Amino acid sequence: MTHPSSPLPGPVAFIGGGNMARSLIGGLVARGVPADRIRVAEPVAALREALQRDFGVHVHERAEAAADGAAVWLLAVKPQVMREVCAGLAALAGAQAPLAVSIAAGITAGQLDRWLGGGVAVVRAMPNTPALLGAGITGLYANAAAVARLDQADDLLQAVGPTVRIADEAQMDAVTAVSGSGPAYVFLLAEAMQQAGQAQGLSAEAARALVGQTLLGAATMLIRSDESAEVLRARVTSPGGTTQAAIETFEAGGFRGLVDRAIAAATERGRQLSAANE
Repeated sequence: MTHPSSPLPGPVAFIGGGNMARSLIGGLVARGVPADRIRVAEPVAALREALQRDFGVHVHERAEAAADGAAVWLLAVKPQVMREVCAGLAALAGAQAPLAVSIAAGITAGQLDRWLGGGVAVVRAMPNTPALLGAGITGLYANAAAVARLDQADDLLQAVGPTVRIADEAQMDAVTAVSGSGPAYVFLLAEAMQQAGQAQGLSAEAARALVGQTLLGAATMLIRSDESAEVLRARVTSPGGTTQAAIETFEAGGFRGLVDRAIAAATERGRQLSAANE
């Protein structure tokens, strides 16, 4: 689901300059956000220099230098260092009241608010790796202090794909399990289909091409069609045909139950990661 674009107020500070931050920066610049409104804090010199060279953004070694005076902070550091990074920014957060947007998995809005000193507008975001190609999707949850500023976070994350707003933060673990981890499920299916195609005599190159384009085509139909996945699946499953033979084999093997257990396991792991960071 997409929402009307709203201008990003003032500078945006990226705390962390890794792949996802780079994708967001590239998306913002491509949409016309002036590079001089984007700041990046990245301790690794090579990454920092590449961002400056490729996009013309302001770069800093320390988080405080990038965040000072920025209206929006995009927290893009690894979950295991988030607490330390937030502690270093807490005094600044109290003085300047930024909107803090985190893309770290397993870190709750409550944890971020507490680590930043309390009373902070926090949006928790879960983009997925296709964002690296501008084809991602992001789940967004705002704490009470950030509800009025959610459009700002939405506008920022739409630089790499559409967004879905989540009202209950407890559902963010399910977002992570479905879309955050979801690309890996598709890659696993692709891997299995390619291997099976080769087992039936296809070359590796032919199997890869057939599987990749088939998945792209099917995903495009899902996005562009008003029909449900169930209806689309039934439409290509002719009685007594080849597709029915395959679908019946999937069903007999417990495919739906396996997917359900897999996503439940990923959801539970997300909850465990949140608890581990308390």
